[in-house]
Amino acid sequence: MPLPVFATAAANPEKFSLMNNLLEHILDSWVIAGVLLVLTLMSLITWFIIVYKSIYFWRIKKDSRAFIDAFWETEKLESLFEKANALRPVPVAQVFKAGYTELSRGQSGENAQANVDMESVERAMRRARLLETLDLEKLTPFLATTGSSAPFIGLFGTVWGIIEAFDNIDPTQNVLTSVGPHIANALIATAIGLLAAIPAVMAYNFFVRRIRMNLIELDNFVGEFLNIVRRHMT
Repeated sequence: MPLPVFATAAANPEKFSLMNNLLEHILDSWVIAGVLLVLTLMSLITWFIIVYKSIYFWRIKKDSRAFIDAFWETEKLESLFEKANALRPVPVAQVFKAGYTELSRGQSGENAQANVDMESVERAMRRARLLETLDLEKLTPFLATTGSSAPFIGLFGTVWGIIEAFDNIDPTQNVLTSVGPHIANALIATAIGLLAAIPAVMAYNFFVRRIRMNLIELDNFVGEFLNIVRRHMT
């Protein structure tokens, strides 16, 4: 029983020959091959980032909700600090730990309430927020780079393929026979460039929205934490 690919080739030998010629021309042109290799690598890295960041934000959402619920239910900050250490490092827990550490440093010694510097606590939490922002944004610039550059890389392959098509015109052959594979190379470069760019742009916009939501949650938590501490200090 013939394999499907050979059965297809036997049924339509001209189409099979055209695909072989197309692959041969791609391998013969190191520029087109290089463009397709770069775009393929960018696409693979993009999909890795999409899967990784999706799991990352899902875990953050889950653990952040658990920590915030514990924050409102816990009466002692010491037990909440222990819970924050037990959880996976999520932004809201890391910001709390920075604020609590600075608060504990000010409460050491006599006259604890007078020693607490709320500005230092707020600065510590803002610094932690900045570090967590950098972690949230990690890898997303590559998505933006892919979304903006992949179409132009594919376009470069298209232009080069068209140049090679005109350079390889053979007057003794049919125009489509001598030019067709090079035009096909050019179209493939454009198509792969778009296939790499479209998911990258969509994922970048989605993750930017998730980052903004997490930052809003962090800002709200910082405000609530500082208000609670100020009430206890007065």
